[in-house]
Amino acid sequence: MEWIYSTSDPILETLILCILILVMIIIVSRIIGLTSFSRMTSYDFAFTVAVGSLIATILTSSTSFVHGTVAIFGLLILTLITSKLQRKFNFLNKAVANDPILLMDGNKILHENLEHEGIHINHLMAKLREANVMNLDQVRAVVLETTGEVTVLHKSSADSNEPFDEILLRDVKRKV
Repeated sequence: MEWIYSTSDPILETLILCILILVMIIIVSRIIGLTSFSRMTSYDFAFTVAVGSLIATILTSSTSFVHGTVAIFGLLILTLITSKLQRKFNFLNKAVANDPILLMDGNKILHENLEHEGIHINHLMAKLREANVMNLDQVRAVVLETTGEVTVLHKSSADSNEPFDEILLRDVKRKV
């Protein structure tokens, strides 16, 4: 049974590290905010993957808790700096963040945009069903957001003339 468990495995040390890492992540997320762990931009995604990798390294290798914590805080400081610079410099925001893109304009499916983004029509149809769209004429717009999520803006009925604020689509790319 040596391949399942070895008596030399540092079980207690691993459990203590788990508790310390959990406390550290809670403190970090309270200081920085939960958006650091969200899927806001590709930068945020890369940050989340890097933190996960650091946590795994701390738990499974000889890297010390302090060394790993310093690395995670270093990444968080870079994230804060990048976030502030993104708000100040639009070109940096464009370099770091994905642009939202229109997948449907009204009832018209924009196949070129779907293809460019690698989205299969079946995925689009699933998102329409999730949004309770019963008829394509109910669709105002479908947007692939910067987070990778698909948002469906729809009318309550196919013949509805509800007002629509175009500001909702202001920064959305219409064509690829």
